[in-house]
Amino acid sequence: MERTVSASPSGARGCVDLRLRRGARPATTGPHSHNDTSHPLRVAIIGGGPGGLYAAALLKRLDPTRDITVWERNAPDDTFGFGVVLSDETLGGIEHADPQVYEALQRDFVRWDDIDIVHRSTRHTSGGHGFAALGRKRLLEILHTRCRELGVALRFHTEAPKDLPQTHDLVIAADGIHSTTRETHADVFHPQVTTHRCRYIWLATDFPFDSFRFEIAETEHGVMQLHGYPYAPGASTVIIEMREEVWHEAGFDELDEAESIERCGKIFAEALRGRPLRSNNSAWTTFRTVVNDRWSHGNVVLLGDAAHTAHFSIGSGTKLAVEDALALAAGLEERDSLEEALAAYEAERRPVVASTQRAARASLEWFENLGLYLDQPPRQFAFNLLTRSRRVTHDNLRLRDARFTEAVEREFGCPPGTPPMFTPFRLRGLTLRNRVVVSPMDMYSAVDGVPGDFHLVHLGARALGGAGLVMTEMVCVSEEGRITPGCAGLYTGRQAEAWRRITDFVHAQAPGTAIGVQLGHSGRKGSTKLMWEGMDEPLQEGNWPLVAASALPYKPYSQTPRALSRAQLTDIREQFTAAACRAARAGFDLLELHCAHGYLLSGFLSPLTNLRTDAYGGSPEKRLRFPLEVFDAVRNVWPGERPLTVRISATDWAEGGTTAEDAVEIARAFAAHGADAIDVSTGQVVADERPEFGRSYQTPFADRIRRATGVPVIAVGAISSWDDVNSLILAGRTDLCALARPHLYDPHWTLHAAAEQGYTGLGVAWPAPYRAGSRRPQTGRTDAPKPRLSL
Repeated sequence: MERTVSASPSGARGCVDLRLRRGARPATTGPHSHNDTSHPLRVAIIGGGPGGLYAAALLKRLDPTRDITVWERNAPDDTFGFGVVLSDETLGGIEHADPQVYEALQRDFVRWDDIDIVHRSTRHTSGGHGFAALGRKRLLEILHTRCRELGVALRFHTEAPKDLPQTHDLVIAADGIHSTTRETHADVFHPQVTTHRCRYIWLATDFPFDSFRFEIAETEHGVMQLHGYPYAPGASTVIIEMREEVWHEAGFDELDEAESIERCGKIFAEALRGRPLRSNNSAWTTFRTVVNDRWSHGNVVLLGDAAHTAHFSIGSGTKLAVEDALALAAGLEERDSLEEALAAYEAERRPVVASTQRAARASLEWFENLGLYLDQPPRQFAFNLLTRSRRVTHDNLRLRDARFTEAVEREFGCPPGTPPMFTPFRLRGLTLRNRVVVSPMDMYSAVDGVPGDFHLVHLGARALGGAGLVMTEMVCVSEEGRITPGCAGLYTGRQAEAWRRITDFVHAQAPGTAIGVQLGHSGRKGSTKLMWEGMDEPLQEGNWPLVAASALPYKPYSQTPRALSRAQLTDIREQFTAAACRAARAGFDLLELHCAHGYLLSGFLSPLTNLRTDAYGGSPEKRLRFPLEVFDAVRNVWPGERPLTVRISATDWAEGGTTAEDAVEIARAFAAHGADAIDVSTGQVVADERPEFGRSYQTPFADRIRRATGVPVIAVGAISSWDDVNSLILAGRTDLCALARPHLYDPHWTLHAAAEQGYTGLGVAWPAPYRAGSRRPQTGRTDAPKPRLSL
């Protein structure tokens, strides 16, 4: 579990004082709804876990006249798991809302700062993380006591009546991951439950770890991992986790509870100091991520695991449930109607939860794919584990534990004072002075395919801005291969001469910066309007015929392309080689073949867009055939010392399309044919895709390809900060980072990243006329005189 530090107020309502305000009670909209605010609001809470109990205590404290009942079908001390970890943000919200609960928690918390990572008998420790935990049963006791003090009715061993929405003004469904309420109204909440690849079991041991401990066991059956942390002076939570196939291979599917516990104790005997493990009706299970389209229905609202789940490796579900309770109570206090309050609750919490779930998904998948990282250098492995969710970053970790972070940098090969992003990287005969790439971005500003002054200024400015490699937009290999009338090309000598003007400028005025060209053909996505006039919309006039792997339009209203014949495939291959020859003469340092985003070559790779029955369709090997033929032809004419890379879509984000596993094999095939690096993007292959956007969301695909194939990769997609770049490079998830929009916002992004980090080494060079601006501009003072006396 990670504890993350937020620089901005979270959804935990840590800065909101929920103390009773006279007359602030919301009007009701249930069966007792009327304008008399003195009428008590009847509240039913289904589920006696921490989230439901805390919601009950908050609502009763805010309005003692409320009639609140908690319905729990189990006994008071029945609970899943042992310990609960809460963050400082959550505790801050509890302190403001109910100091008595906060004080009771404080007395029982076990606190520690370190994380230990044990791998291949080597332990690495990172400090400064700041955890607080207590026993789950003790947490329930504290909340039971507080509820009874306030007058909340607690009904244990009792199923919640089915008519609660008719007999109460508000029903809070805090009935957990198996929520009956959610399933009863599934047609309204639209839950999506995703089952993941690992099995885990929640156990405990009767001694306290002195840190948060991750221990990796490489067994004859596969990789297993232990997550452990103290929750009481004499006890620790222990979670044992492994992939489903490892669990079966090790025979855990044939063991009963006691036998499983004994086997786990033997595997992790050293970490457990020979102590036995114990259970609490523990069973092996798989984690399920719960997402709902809606969280409320009439006067029924979901809270905690009923509404959402996040993998235990980044924090406690209890933490999210308690934060939900705080936000719900605040919404009811601040809004004039129940409908508005529930809408405000969901609007406040949904972005926070979505962010947490994205981080949890990244962490979960890191552990699912743990076997890919076992051969990393020891400190890099530890750094990779610590930063797996992307919430803990290089800069953040440096603040927490500078000594550990500097040791990782030394092992990586960073010279003293050099951030990872400013270390050099070699591709064939080209050495890039840093790891930053200006990603290809279509400008749609060429005339007859000829790049003009705009392109000179656009690419020249970004070359002056310090990136190691500046990429052109997709440069089309034929007039018919354009996306729009404004696309640049390399199918005429005039176009090549215009590109030479740009490469000459970059090499003369930004020495040390390389410039690369991306070659592509639009395929079925061509003959459309300029992006700002209507992206992917067909031209109103002047259309040209389209070709593709199969006769499938991109959108229902798009032009239907012709399926390419054998003769046409030969023609297009020759167009690519002719364009590559022109690119070489134009002075480009690197060439990238565009096999992504649903353009022509990408259309051959995806089973959703390639329905051919000849030698170029069907099996993955046949779908790869034409893109590989083009690659081989280009490699044959492209200068041997200059690198050739390939951009792919590592997933189609659509059922039946290219998967992450397919992408590994696609990358492996290109690498076997001589690709120097794989530029890993995703999607844009079919119009009905459902991408999972988020910070650095495409990086896991690049990471997987790098680990599985050994070929260098370029990560791209929502990488926006230099801290992200440093983190990804140092963790070994990518070799280069391509950034697009940040370079539209700031052409000198890399120079400013160096200035903000105080870096002045060889990995970046300020142009001589700009050197006076190489330090951050001064700003007005924001500090105030410090108090000298206490009166």
